[in-house]
Amino acid sequence: MPGKVASKKGEKKAATKTKVATGDKTKKRRRVRKESYSIYIYKVLKQVHPETGISSKAMSIMNSFVNDIFEKIATEASRLAQYNKKSTITSREIQTSVRLWLPGELSKHAVSEGTKAVTKYTSSK
Repeated sequence: MPGKVASKKGEKKAATKTKVATGDKTKKRRRVRKESYSIYIYKVLKQVHPETGISSKAMSIMNSFVNDIFEKIATEASRLAQYNKKSTITSREIQTSVRLWLPGELSKHAVSEGTKAVTKYTSSK
C-alpha cells in the first residue's frame, strides 16, 4: 500500500472527475469549486509566523472575516461613488472607505500597502 503524501494546508485540491452514465452517453462531472481566501491567509501567516499553523475552523473564521471586511469596504466605496455621481469605483473610493472603516494605525498600514500594490500593478502594465 503506497504511503499518503501530506498536502500543505490552504492548498486547493484538484477537481475530481467521475463519469456519470446517462442513457448511452457518459458525462464528466466536476466538483463545484468553492472560492475562498484560505491559500492567501495561509501564505501571509507563514510570512509573519513561519512555525505557526492554523486549524480548519480558524481558517473558516478568518475567511469569513476577510469576506465581511471586503463587503463593508466595497459597500462604502459604492456609496462614495454614488455621492459623487460616478458609476465607477476607483482606487480613491477604496482608499477613502478603508480610512473610514479601519481604525488608526491599521488604516494607515492598509492604505500604504494598497498604494504600493496599485503602483506595482500600474508599473507592470
